[in-house]
Amino acid sequence: MLQSSQYSPFRHLLAIKDLNKNQLETIFSMADEYFKGGEIINRPVLKSIKVANLFFEPSTRTRVTFEIAAKSLSADVINLNIDSSSTKKGEGLIDTLQNLEMMGIKIFVIRHSNNGAAHFFARYTKEGNSVINAGDGSHEHPTQALLDMAVLRKYRGDFENMKVAIVGDVLHSRVARSQIHALKILGTKDIRVIAPNTLVPNDIESMGVQFFQSLEEGLNGVNVILCLRLQRERMATGLIPSEKEFFKLYGISSKSLPYADKDALVLHPGPVNRGIEIASDVVDGRQSVILNQVTQGIAVRMAVMTLCQSQSIIPS
Repeated sequence: MLQSSQYSPFRHLLAIKDLNKNQLETIFSMADEYFKGGEIINRPVLKSIKVANLFFEPSTRTRVTFEIAAKSLSADVINLNIDSSSTKKGEGLIDTLQNLEMMGIKIFVIRHSNNGAAHFFARYTKEGNSVINAGDGSHEHPTQALLDMAVLRKYRGDFENMKVAIVGDVLHSRVARSQIHALKILGTKDIRVIAPNTLVPNDIESMGVQFFQSLEEGLNGVNVILCLRLQRERMATGLIPSEKEFFKLYGISSKSLPYADKDALVLHPGPVNRGIEIASDVVDGRQSVILNQVTQGIAVRMAVMTLCQSQSIIPS
């Protein structure tokens, strides 16, 4: 494991833009220690620490990987069933937070449909407790971007010379925002966004990316393709003609994949909508590292929880 002097800790993880390059590298290095030889390495660094997963939106992949990560660190994990919790009876977020703190919770992993919900929790939590943003509205999803970067670091290594295309529903995607922030911090200069006009923010180019409406033009020469899920639950009607038409124009398939570099990596945050954002033969093909993202996500989330509580568990 890294020595304590090598750590760049932080109390909360609310947004990628709050971190610096040294902190990102610390997360990646620690994740490497937790994931060796193709297996997750269990370490009891969070023994006796209680972790609460508070998912106010549906999730399988993120919630389960956070649970596995916490248990791999010997933490006690509480999964709050929001559908049957007191929040359904009108209890406010502060009341929920304060009651859970009285039960000894130290780490709060929160997903919420409102932008800034994790920041709200962090503002009111007790000193020494940590809040990890597992996705807030269309704002950010920092641990998803971190695991994506960890995969790219493993398979590509050189962020400065990467040519990255982010394809799909950028307008509603918290993942895309976190990915862009992470890539820029790590020095990537060629970052492209490919989408119809209706699925990008009006100020997209102010984020330091190139915008393309044409999939063929946008993919030209890229060596990394980051697909996005079509956020139908947040989407107003009329933003796309149909899912079939969207796939025809913006889907990553055996027809469109050759527009990119012949060895371009393909990533997707999941859940994958086959035949809408990406074709099955690409998901299961040699250039896909989508399943690698899942395992890497456990190690990255282990690293994040360790660093958030590092003041308590790492001797100086």
